[in-house]
Amino acid sequence: MSTGMPLPRLIHIDDYASVLGEPQVEELRTLASRLQGRTVQMVNSTAVGGGVAEILTRLVPILQELGLAIRWDVITGGNDFFDITKAFHNALHGGSYEMPPESFEVFLAYNEQNLARLQMEGEFTVIHDPQPVALLKARHDQSGHWIWRCHIDLSRPNPTVWQFLEPWVNRYDGAIFSSPEFSRQLSIPQYLFYPCIDPLAEKNREMEPEFVRGTLERFSIDPARPILTQISRFDRLKDPVGVVRAYRIVKRYFDCQLVLAGGGADDDPEGAAVLAEVQEAAASDADVHILNLPPWSATEINALQRGSTVIIQKSLREGFGLTVTEALWKKKPVVASAVGGIPTQVIHKHTGLLAHSVEGTAYQIRFLLSNPAIASRLGEQGHEHVREHFLITSNVRRYLTLFLHLLGSS
Repeated sequence: MSTGMPLPRLIHIDDYASVLGEPQVEELRTLASRLQGRTVQMVNSTAVGGGVAEILTRLVPILQELGLAIRWDVITGGNDFFDITKAFHNALHGGSYEMPPESFEVFLAYNEQNLARLQMEGEFTVIHDPQPVALLKARHDQSGHWIWRCHIDLSRPNPTVWQFLEPWVNRYDGAIFSSPEFSRQLSIPQYLFYPCIDPLAEKNREMEPEFVRGTLERFSIDPARPILTQISRFDRLKDPVGVVRAYRIVKRYFDCQLVLAGGGADDDPEGAAVLAEVQEAAASDADVHILNLPPWSATEINALQRGSTVIIQKSLREGFGLTVTEALWKKKPVVASAVGGIPTQVIHKHTGLLAHSVEGTAYQIRFLLSNPAIASRLGEQGHEHVREHFLITSNVRRYLTLFLHLLGSS
């Protein structure tokens, strides 16, 4: 039995025909044929960790293969900058904002530093999330097309932070949101782009059962007993401590195990503190497996998800929740919080089960463990839901269509 690491392989646009069908792949080629050589620049705040980096890791090569001249730049900053942008992130999700007033000047100063370092010359520039929003200053004489791509739930933003960011956002040519509920009243056009996963990437492609089993055993997880898993970076908004509490309730009824697997992102300074909180909450329970994985652990995450009995995503606030998308694609029954973009994916009692509390999460997990046939049906229906709406090729199609629209309106 081999449990060696599968070798990564190159993925080409034609490979997606096996998932989508040849007509959909040909549609992408037709759309891209009118954009050959057009320059595109994507800018975000981290190259590893988090859903934005994962999307760009696959989106950029596909657009390159389709003939667009696309580049991906990552802004830099000191610890003070990322402390501020993490506070922005939490505040935009509805939390309080307690940074000193000069934090806004520090934020703008780092954007100025990145302006001096980066060449902002694309015909289409897509700025991801708040961290690089002020790079718009590079635009002169309304040249090019600038889009702000927001991956955050802005349905209830802290007014102090939003009042600072809103004037910047309104200077863009348009804004992209992950859900209709996330959008704001803006003076610019708004577009809906669901975040997506790559079905052929290491994290999502099919695996041999022997490799899955070997990965579980390597982490001292018993494949013979039920496995509850949450895959997320260690972030308070993902509520990993709440997951431990839900597991303890389920444990009274089922001899199960809990896996909390994830890591940090380069632009998230709170990860270590949250990890320590989770370790304290787990205490000495040998059936709680806390795995702080490095960014290159896509294969291990794939195996952990495929080896799990139930996947959990107990977020308190959420942008979209690509770990939910990944679990549904793997035909796993999912119990998730009804926050952010999760209800777009988890249609209650059709593609998964929604919960609103620790006790509710535990109840839904117990239901699935008691009803494996229902759990299997939810997994099958979840897989089809992802195939129809949340694969990376859908993102490619939307970007190509948006670029063509912007060209036609200029």
